[in-house]
Amino acid sequence: MLHTWAWVAWLIAAAVSAFTIRNPLYLILLLGVAWILYTTLGRTTPMGSSWGSFVKLGAFLFALAIPFNALSIHIGQIVLFRIPENWPIVGGSITLEAIIAGAVSGLALLAILVVFAAFNAVVDHYQLLRATPSFLFQAGVVISIAITFVPQMVLSAREIRQAQRIRGHRFRGLRDLLPLVLPLLANSLERSIQLAETMEARGFGSAVSLPSRRRALLSQLGLLAALVGVLVGLSLLAFYQQGRFWAWLLVAIGVIGLLALFASSGRQVRRTRYRRPAWHARDTAIVLTSAISLAIVITTRLAAPMTLVYSPYPPNPLLPSFQPLVGVALLLLIAPAIVAPGLDRPARDTEQVA
Repeated sequence: MLHTWAWVAWLIAAAVSAFTIRNPLYLILLLGVAWILYTTLGRTTPMGSSWGSFVKLGAFLFALAIPFNALSIHIGQIVLFRIPENWPIVGGSITLEAIIAGAVSGLALLAILVVFAAFNAVVDHYQLLRATPSFLFQAGVVISIAITFVPQMVLSAREIRQAQRIRGHRFRGLRDLLPLVLPLLANSLERSIQLAETMEARGFGSAVSLPSRRRALLSQLGLLAALVGVLVGLSLLAFYQQGRFWAWLLVAIGVIGLLALFASSGRQVRRTRYRRPAWHARDTAIVLTSAISLAIVITTRLAAPMTLVYSPYPPNPLLPSFQPLVGVALLLLIAPAIVAPGLDRPARDTEQVA
């Protein structure tokens, strides 16, 4: 199994690409990478069953984005048909360019969901929770519960549905979903309570020493001042272009202050690790390939932003452009599917021989 931080590095590179790129050729390539990763490493995992739910949701958003954009944006030269002008919002010409633009927007949403679905299927959620920094233990709990909520809900719904089918219950319409929703809700609440009791029994997030009232007040005031500094700096960047130096200075001071406060609060939390995960050469390879892919995408975004963006509206051509370097950068994200199975197989063979 790959190290958790290697998967986090892969997720950062893939997520930044999915949020940044608006070219259908690159998005299709990213979808193919995520699908190969799922079929190679995530199909047999316990959380792999949630893949279909994410894909169905992404397909629904993809199908919804096309008519929404076509009925709201009436720009383009290739007119397919016209809706009466007196109809509010949707009235006007329906163009091929608007349909293509809606498809690209839906494809971007699908790529984002598929990337997170692949990460959800392959990562070890327990190791992910243990890798959370000490000062973010509360956020780590929330993130872990949020990540595992959908897969656990899908598994519970499948088990409840199979049990009700064995008892002769048939689903014919929305009214028949009530016997499924109530047990599913009760099961979700029960699992949440069990998780909270388990983490409380293990002392997760327990404090070594409670801070004094004065120290807690100073920490809260420092946190407020750092957040205000970041907010003021970002506001200056947005509305006052001449003060960019002071704006970036305020943002930097605020971020440094936040990190210092987080590090100080993290020392008050007890963390016990009985078994630290090992770091292998394959983890280093995945981090390096993810870093190279991320660097190429960010550099291309800063140097030539229109390379990653596609617009079918005139005067732009209908066919999107393709840069081989960006394509290679996205293909580097397939490294876990190539490296991990090849290095795990000899270990299994050795265990069988022994």
